[in-house]
Amino acid sequence: MNLCLRKQYFRPNLIGSLFRFATTSTEIVENDQVFIDDEESQAREAEINQKRNISRLTPAHYNLVNGRKPYEEPKSLAHLTVKYNRKMYGKYGSASGVNPSICFPSRQDIQEKIEYEAVAYPYTIQQMMESAARQRKEEREKIEKRDRDVAAKFAKLEQWKKELNDKLAKKTAEVSAAKEKKERLVEEVRRHFGFKLDPRDERFQEMLAKREKEQKKLEKLARKEAKEKMMIAKLQQKNVELADAKK
Repeated sequence: MNLCLRKQYFRPNLIGSLFRFATTSTEIVENDQVFIDDEESQAREAEINQKRNISRLTPAHYNLVNGRKPYEEPKSLAHLTVKYNRKMYGKYGSASGVNPSICFPSRQDIQEKIEYEAVAYPYTIQQMMESAARQRKEEREKIEKRDRDVAAKFAKLEQWKKELNDKLAKKTAEVSAAKEKKERLVEEVRRHFGFKLDPRDERFQEMLAKREKEQKKLEKLARKEAKEKMMIAKLQQKNVELADAKK
């Protein structure tokens, strides 16, 4: 009786344990099979994507073309900098995997920025406005002065043209007079010899130099006489003015 009770008592537990063990083992085998199938499908998908990519681009360039972050893992020290990570977050957002808190300046950055601005921009907005107004005023005054100078010079344009024409006419007259004097002296030298003589002849050159010297002496004497006559005329005019003043 006791044996029968034992058999009846222990058998269901044994059968249940075997059933539970068999069920667990089956679930483990099925889970392993699913995991293996997932790996195989992922590997197959990766192989298909690799074969599908016929662009021959590098992985980084391929990611850029398709709007993804170029590098999943840092490839150089530049990829670890704050500037690069801020750029990645600004372009790809949360897909970049960058903590957005890095985009905000630290206390040290703020302090350095304040010190830089204090040196680079030492003046207040009011001071800068006053300086800009002063510069505009100086530029305006400079333009007005230049306009006045141009107007004044334009007013004297006709006078300058007349003076230039007179100067050119005087120069032309002097050149013509010198040429005529030279020709007259040459003709006098020719008449002195009484026969045709080559102007390059030494005798002709000596006589021409002598006549030029005499001509210069006469011109000097004429200028002196004209100057004396002018001084006498001035003295006479002064005497007349003094006599009129006494009256």
